[in-house]
Amino acid sequence: MIISSGGSATPGGRDKWQKMVSEAYFPLDTECLDRQAFRGEMQQWSLGVIGLSRIDCDGVLYQRKRHHFLNETESSLLIAIPENDEVQYSQNQRRTCCKPGSFIVERSDAPYEYWHARRNIQWVLKVPSANVRARIGPSERLGGLIFDGRHGVAGYFLSSMRAAISHIEQLDYSARETAGSHLLEMLCLAIRSDERVLDSTTSTVRAAHLYRAEQFIRENLKDPNLSPQSVARACGISLRYLQQLFSDAGPSVNGYIRDRRLTRCSEELRAQGAGATVAEIAYRWGFADQAQFSRHYKAKFGCTPTETRKEAGRLRRAM
Repeated sequence: MIISSGGSATPGGRDKWQKMVSEAYFPLDTECLDRQAFRGEMQQWSLGVIGLSRIDCDGVLYQRKRHHFLNETESSLLIAIPENDEVQYSQNQRRTCCKPGSFIVERSDAPYEYWHARRNIQWVLKVPSANVRARIGPSERLGGLIFDGRHGVAGYFLSSMRAAISHIEQLDYSARETAGSHLLEMLCLAIRSDERVLDSTTSTVRAAHLYRAEQFIRENLKDPNLSPQSVARACGISLRYLQQLFSDAGPSVNGYIRDRRLTRCSEELRAQGAGATVAEIAYRWGFADQAQFSRHYKAKFGCTPTETRKEAGRLRRAM
């Protein structure tokens, strides 16, 4: 689906632009630097679980405030890639400047400000936080991080994204979905390759142990024998210490494993090319008990696996 829109900031125009970006991403307040002359255009594409958009607009300030997300149950990350001019970002006492050739990560589950003073073209990826957490662990530490897209894995990610953009008009829904999955994997690989994702609120040693345990879990999610005991053994730490690491960070070890498996199952259920049955998908991701899988799935997502698959099919037909 492609949506192309424009707006001005003359009476009622600012509200139009604010409504447009809020519908594309999540609720935001906007302040146009030149209210009378402001112009902006947006294009959007669906890449399966990822949303892609191109924004071409004059200087503007975006504000995500606490009241915008108090009642939200799901959060997202925006990956912003400026093309013409730098953008400024402030979140959780971290203020950064992202220049063309780099990209910045924005979190929707905490207040932030994002602005640029002059007309700018930006590419923006909207990615559900849960899909990132399933691959790299906690996303709370990512807000405001800037990645240099001129080299390394971050450069490969940006090159992959630009390649997808150059061909997007010729891709059908299935191909776009596959491109989105590839971009998600490359994005998470770029983030995971950066040492700054280690949690600075805990000691370096504890953060490293937790990161290693989370990485082992993510790499072995499909193993039906994955357990706290096997994780502790693989990481060379005691089971009690492992459980304490996860208890300090949030969910239990078993809860962390289950949530990541459920998220990956949900991705496959929504994918057009997934020809496997619900039971086959569940088993592939380590759920041996179908009834237990369905129960946990509904508790997490508020619907059954079958309902997820039907809704995804309905959305594809509507596009």
